[in-house]
Amino acid sequence: MASTLRLLLAVCPTVFLGLAVLAPTHAQTPAAPVSGIDAALSEDIVIGSRVLAEFGVVDGFGHVSARHPTNPNHFLMSRSLAPALVTADDIMEFDLDGNAIDPRGRSLFLERFIHSEIYKARPDVMAVVHTHSPGVIPFGVSEVPLRPMFHNAAFLAAGVPVWDIRKDFGETDMLVRDPSRGKSLAEKLSDKPVVLMRGHGDAIVGPSVKMAVFRAYYTDVNAKLQSQAIALGGDINYLTPGEGAKADAINFAVLDRIWNLWKMRIAPSLAK
Repeated sequence: MASTLRLLLAVCPTVFLGLAVLAPTHAQTPAAPVSGIDAALSEDIVIGSRVLAEFGVVDGFGHVSARHPTNPNHFLMSRSLAPALVTADDIMEFDLDGNAIDPRGRSLFLERFIHSEIYKARPDVMAVVHTHSPGVIPFGVSEVPLRPMFHNAAFLAAGVPVWDIRKDFGETDMLVRDPSRGKSLAEKLSDKPVVLMRGHGDAIVGPSVKMAVFRAYYTDVNAKLQSQAIALGGDINYLTPGEGAKADAINFAVLDRIWNLWKMRIAPSLAK
């Protein structure tokens, strides 16, 4: 028998190679999950980033983040990337000191401390947006307060503080590059939904990514409308705090209407 096998091996080695390939192997260890990051929340961050880019509220700069849905001491935001280019694969997890949980050599936003310190100071906040909104910039450098012009920007009736980095830190590069600057910004924000940043932009918060993006968009729209109204001359009849509170409740109720429209507008760019 042994001599027969040796003869067959010499004549037809490929038969035995084929048998070796077909031979049973030990079970493989299942691959680890690609990511523990919530897929739906990642999608909201991607959509929000691209929506704000689509409408010019952000350009190559700005960012959207969300508090982690099961760990309130962590938050999610993309690696350092232009908002219009963000995909779900770019979303990273951070602690409230701004440390990446799984950096893997990826570049991080220098100003992630805007987000970390606001989440630290405001347990009610579930999403943060930072923009360099062109409409808003003039109100951060002038004595004219940003006030609500119409119902979609009713949340501005709560008041819009202006944070001046120079007051706490002297002459700087204007960037929130460390926790101390982020903490100062969060303190100026206080319990409001929007804070302007002199010579820089704004930080906007909400109970969800959808609402924070809604507020970021309509803050920019309102600022442009207010500038137009001021240019007309004469008195301006702004929304009162009472009107703002009532109108903002409606904004919450119809939020999905505008979100679904925005999602449809940018959905083709999300296709992979």
